[in-house]
Amino acid sequence: MILRRFGGLAAALVLGGCVHLPRYVPYQDPLNAQEHIRLGNTYAEQGLREQAERQFQAARRLDPDSPEPWVALGNLAYESGQMEQAESLFLRALKKDPRSAGAANNLAMVFLARERLDEAERWAKQALWQNGPLRPYVLDTLAEVYFRQKRYAEAESATAEALVAAAGHGPALSEHLLSIRRRLELVAPSGRTLARP
Repeated sequence: MILRRFGGLAAALVLGGCVHLPRYVPYQDPLNAQEHIRLGNTYAEQGLREQAERQFQAARRLDPDSPEPWVALGNLAYESGQMEQAESLFLRALKKDPRSAGAANNLAMVFLARERLDEAERWAKQALWQNGPLRPYVLDTLAEVYFRQKRYAEAESATAEALVAAAGHGPALSEHLLSIRRRLELVAPSGRTLARP
């Protein structure tokens, strides 16, 4: 009888030592916000929109004060034609950092796509004031705004400045700028002074 009692107790102790209660271990993201942005951009370049969005949302959670995740999310919305959502996301980025040239230029692109040219010009000029590495892209946006406003002399000036600034930014930007120049030549042939109507 005593052996049974102690035998049962010994078995309970042995089995009890094998049972571990699950412990809560909080998830630690191995990536930082910038790494999520880079990974999201890679997904976006491959056309994997959902995966890109997940990465940008993760970056937003890790660095809530950064405008970059909002700009990246706005770019996804813009590329999928969701202009109102893109506008909202770029404005959120600008709330995080009013000096974000990327957010201001991309907001200008949204207004350009929606033919709200005065607003597009205002935001492109705000981006241009930052005078950073995005300068040739902002000048490209501004040239397009001026072209659509039929301010051909200003469009030509912005295009020429952008072409100089675009050195080292890849052939796609230069080709787009040259397409603006070709369109300008069609509306104001060489030898004729470009003037604002």
